Amino acid sequence: MPMEQEPQAQSERKLRHILDPGSPLCREDVVWALDYIKKKVADEDSALAELSQPRLLKNYRGFAEAAMSLLASPRTGPLEADRLRGMLREALHGLKKQG
Repeated sequence: MPMEQEPQAQSERKLRHILDPGSPLCREDVVWALDYIKKKVADEDSALAELSQPRLLKNYRGFAEAAMSLLASPRTGPLEADRLRGMLREALHGLKKQG
């Protein structure tokens, strides 16, 4: 695997772990995912250009809700973890490989 693909592969593995309902979810995981999204937007990732404006708004809503959730409650129980995963899935739509 070429060197530039290794960090991308690590990110994909990390995202799969974070979004896996069977894995524990901690605050640091959510912060990592939000930072990943922020970097994709800042780098003007080409995947974003392929998304429609309504889809981009849904992504933003998921991002904002996840961020506000962390501010409102620093603890994540099982129900909150499921809710956060849903928000992150919404925010990551189109930015990660499906599968």
